[in-house]
Amino acid sequence: MTLGQKQRAFSLMVAKLITFIYERKHEISFGDAYAKTGHKEGSNHYNRLAIDLNFFFNEVYISDGNKLGWAHDYWDTLGGAPRIQGDMNHFSLKHEGRW
Repeated sequence: MTLGQKQRAFSLMVAKLITFIYERKHEISFGDAYAKTGHKEGSNHYNRLAIDLNFFFNEVYISDGNKLGWAHDYWDTLGGAPRIQGDMNHFSLKHEGRW
């Protein structure tokens, strides 16, 4: 699969994840959706295969990443890369051995 094909598949996966989040009565805003600076060339953010989401429930920011396991469980069913402990706002698609 080419990088472009992976980017398009990732976009659809993110759309499904966002729909799932809102169905669970949570809301999100984008953190790092695409990074031109601050990420190494070749990283999943740089390659547009990673996104950081800020979660809210009843308009309160969820700062405890341990409360987001349900979103990662769903992400796993879509074929996303495994969660990174300590970075629970991060969702990515595996590319060339990177997370």
